[in-house]
Amino acid sequence: MAKNAFGASPAVILTMEDESCLPIYIGLWEAMSIHAALQNEIPPRPLTHDLFVEFFQRLGITLKSLVIDSLNEGVYYATMVLVQDHHEVTLDCRPSDGIAIGIRCHARILIDEDVVRQSAIPAGELPELLDIRSYLAG
Repeated sequence: MAKNAFGASPAVILTMEDESCLPIYIGLWEAMSIHAALQNEIPPRPLTHDLFVEFFQRLGITLKSLVIDSLNEGVYYATMVLVQDHHEVTLDCRPSDGIAIGIRCHARILIDEDVVRQSAIPAGELPELLDIRSYLAG
């Protein structure tokens, strides 16, 4: 969670090889889903992102990668690259949903170089961060 003038805002912080980072502000439910995936938590009933993964598995679809491919007026856009029977298709998605699904599928998360040039910042310039576990516990 990144703290700003409006309080805490959930964010995914993607780090680059050069130690810069790309903060993407997301919704609380998506943040909770991403956190659950990172912790390998399995809910008693499938949540939306878990349902997508099950759907992919049953239809023999592999999530090859998630590509954060553009930034327009402060909004990030992403594409899931899916493979089924040696056919590759792309599917537009919100980066937060793609990340939540991608983590569960162990897919690569890629960022277009233009997006990195436009919006990556040095890690030291991030606002004060609060781990989501602390936020949920408080």
